[in-house]
Amino acid sequence: MRRPSATPTSDPREPPDPPHDDALVLPAAWAAPPRPPIPIVAATVPVIGAVALWLVTGSILSLWLAALGPLVALATAGDAARTARRDRRRHRIEADAQRVALAERVTRRHEIERRHRRLQHPDVASYLDRDGEVWRSRTERGELLVLGSGDVESGVRMSGGEGDPASLALRARAARLTDAPLVVPARAGVVVSGAPVLARGVQRALALQLCLALPPGELRIVGALDADLDWAEHLPHRRATSGVRLMLLAPGERADGTADIVLARRGAGEPAPLGCAVTVDVEAPTRARVDHAGAVGALAIEALSAAQARAVGEALSQRARVSLRDVLAGAAPVALAELVADAPQPAPGTLPAAIGRDAQGAVTIDLVRDGPHAVVTGVTGAGKSELLITWVLALASAHTTAQVSFLLADFKGGTAFDALADVPHVTGVITDLDGDGARRAFESLRAEVRWREGALAESGARDIADARVQLPRLVVVIDEFAAVLAEHPELNALFSDLAARGRALGIHLILGTQRASGVIRDSLLANCPLRMSLRVTDAADSRLLLGAPDAAELPGDRAAAGLALIRRAADAEPQRVRIALSHPDDAAAIVARGEPRPRRPWLPDLPNELRARDLPDAHDPETLVLGLADEPDRQHQGPASVSVADGSLLVVGGPRAGKSTALHLVADQVRNGVSEPPVVVPADTEAAWDLFATWRWAPPPRGTVIVLDDLDGLVGRFPGDHARAFVEAVEDVVRAARERGILIVASMQRVAGAAARTAELFHRRLLLSLPSRADHVAAGGDPAHHAARAPAGRGRLDDVRVQIALPRTAPGSVGLVAAEAWFPEAPFTGLVARRTPAVRAALECWERAGAIIVGVEDADPVLASGERLVAIGEPDEWQRKWPLLTRARVEHDLVIDASCAAEVRLLTGFREPPPFCRAGAPRGWLMRSGADPVRIVLPATDSRADRVVGDA
Repeated sequence: MRRPSATPTSDPREPPDPPHDDALVLPAAWAAPPRPPIPIVAATVPVIGAVALWLVTGSILSLWLAALGPLVALATAGDAARTARRDRRRHRIEADAQRVALAERVTRRHEIERRHRRLQHPDVASYLDRDGEVWRSRTERGELLVLGSGDVESGVRMSGGEGDPASLALRARAARLTDAPLVVPARAGVVVSGAPVLARGVQRALALQLCLALPPGELRIVGALDADLDWAEHLPHRRATSGVRLMLLAPGERADGTADIVLARRGAGEPAPLGCAVTVDVEAPTRARVDHAGAVGALAIEALSAAQARAVGEALSQRARVSLRDVLAGAAPVALAELVADAPQPAPGTLPAAIGRDAQGAVTIDLVRDGPHAVVTGVTGAGKSELLITWVLALASAHTTAQVSFLLADFKGGTAFDALADVPHVTGVITDLDGDGARRAFESLRAEVRWREGALAESGARDIADARVQLPRLVVVIDEFAAVLAEHPELNALFSDLAARGRALGIHLILGTQRASGVIRDSLLANCPLRMSLRVTDAADSRLLLGAPDAAELPGDRAAAGLALIRRAADAEPQRVRIALSHPDDAAAIVARGEPRPRRPWLPDLPNELRARDLPDAHDPETLVLGLADEPDRQHQGPASVSVADGSLLVVGGPRAGKSTALHLVADQVRNGVSEPPVVVPADTEAAWDLFATWRWAPPPRGTVIVLDDLDGLVGRFPGDHARAFVEAVEDVVRAARERGILIVASMQRVAGAAARTAELFHRRLLLSLPSRADHVAAGGDPAHHAARAPAGRGRLDDVRVQIALPRTAPGSVGLVAAEAWFPEAPFTGLVARRTPAVRAALECWERAGAIIVGVEDADPVLASGERLVAIGEPDEWQRKWPLLTRARVEHDLVIDASCAAEVRLLTGFREPPPFCRAGAPRGWLMRSGADPVRIVLPATDSRADRVVGDA
């Protein structure tokens, strides 16, 4: 018996697909034709004719003609019988020929099905004959156990032939497949009985079959072993600490209930152990009977001697111990320069690279033939970054910049590819420190795809392999692909698209990650047939990538760094290799060749600071250029602008994000371009109220640009009713901006509360840096675009990345014209006020100006005196003098001090809030002869109105 080799060898044979032929149809049984009827008319007519002829001629001889009728009837019946016998004989000959042909087809299909089943469910002999199948990951491998060979139900379908014994016999033969593997669920458990020597041989074969199907770690042998089972001690599964639990029992032993699979032997008269639902009764060295779930059948069995079992166990133990360090025992790490010097000239259209050495010599991988994309896995310290550097340098050494270029991405600190920065083939290095710039660089690959598609179309070629195409292949190398997706999950779709279309366009991916499972999507992994793995900690991860657990069995000491396994699509098993070590001189030698740098697949990033004088001029006077817009997916940078025709622009940004600078830039641009001067809304609440109250009914001229900084802060300084009225006024202006031909540009720190409704009315939006992702999303931004540490002026204008320029002039302040103090001029003025120091000061000024101050209780007797009379009273006093209050409100002047704002609606009957007055300022409202209230400034002691300065 052959022993499995310690080092798996390549086996090009693969199990064929199971048969999927159509059903075979048997000829129908012979059906005799219906017996023809007796020809009564044909038999009667000659009789009648003969009688008639005898009557006419009187000749007795004419009566002989009457005999023709019965003769015709007899002849017709005889001819029908002869035809039926002939048809039946022909049908039998044709049916026999068809059955012979069908029997041959059944035999061929049975052979194919039998071969497929044996390849799908190998026994010990098959495993030893096909060394590549040992420990190979396949569906149901290790879940089903081959008991032997026997008759099983066939997958060949046959119909027809009802009523024909020969056809029915052929159908019965087609339905049964002889000498096929008879399998049962391994977890059902098997108990073997019969002659002790034979029973032990069958138990050994069944146990070794499972050990050949599943590697240590996926299968382990548990429990105490009888002396007859000492051969199992040589198996590596005996030392495994994880996997399916297999228990081997000698006669008289019982399972403890912890085993997943039980293979037992029993003596005569013993019951089957717990966990054994299948009974195999060995009758002869090659024959046994099996009983499973009440179904009993005969089968040919397989048995191994103790010596054979030990030999297989030792070979499997050696196989488990095999590592790359053993293969390359005593070999010093190879230098990349040695491999490059001996590498042959690459063929056109290929990307071969000698990256390491195995026991047979240099190991070369071709990213075009073996790819087009590759996945590299390995835990920290296994040498993954060094492998990627070696691969890039090997490719750069063997190819010019006109043949290949690289885009490198390092997301584990930003220094892994420092040694490659000066290599002319490298178009750029992206790191996790670049923040939003990393996403921008990756998104530029979309434009690269379109550019390459255009180049192929222009050349009339279908792919880059066409000789008419002169494009360098672009290799995108990413170290820590998991970190890229964790920081930019939206790029998953981009990489899946590149993997699907990259082969034809000459774009190749090399994705480095610590583990593939849970990181790389199935759709992406399916397009990466070139797999490389250094040491990993999880056998399942190794099996996912390589189809074998070998990468998890690589040693983890320092000497084992750089030991890797490579598996190409055509490989039956992974290839073991020691990765070559690179040296700074390798990169220096490439730089010394002085090759021109290839085309960069993306434009330079936006500058962190941009001056307005460096911006291009607007194409029309009503367009304001704010900065530069960056569209990496189009490889385009152009002016970021806003037009008067847009109607409105909302700028949202956190502290020091540049929103006030952006508004000052707008005002600065308007002064230099638009015909109407800008209107900068002051920060003063009274002035802002007056402007929007006026614009609500009398809009500014067409072409006017309104600049309103810190809208949410301004709204927050108004009390409740005035805040709602001011917001409504702003919303009316924004809503009608396009129709009126004006542009309003406002800024907010956050889009929340009442400001959220107002923000929705703005036609365009510029999002600058915001403190939190939640603020960014609330402002209408994509959460993936949030960048808390972006430079001032960096943001997104309508989701397009922009850098806002610095204005030509420094921000100034908006000065307010001092309002003149109001003095009574009418014969009678009613003053509703509390006697605060400010009110007493105003009364003193009015008295010095000639007014007579009286209390509201004393106003009636002097009302007709013709002097300038001022009657003062608190709100409750005026309510007691309601007739006088009504006359003052309708016929004279009524002044209400701002401190009595809560009583304005009661005293005046106006439902709308009066013009806003700043709290604590000497203000009041004047209602003259029933007109709407207007704000006035009460005089101070020095007879001067206060002056207010607001920020621009």
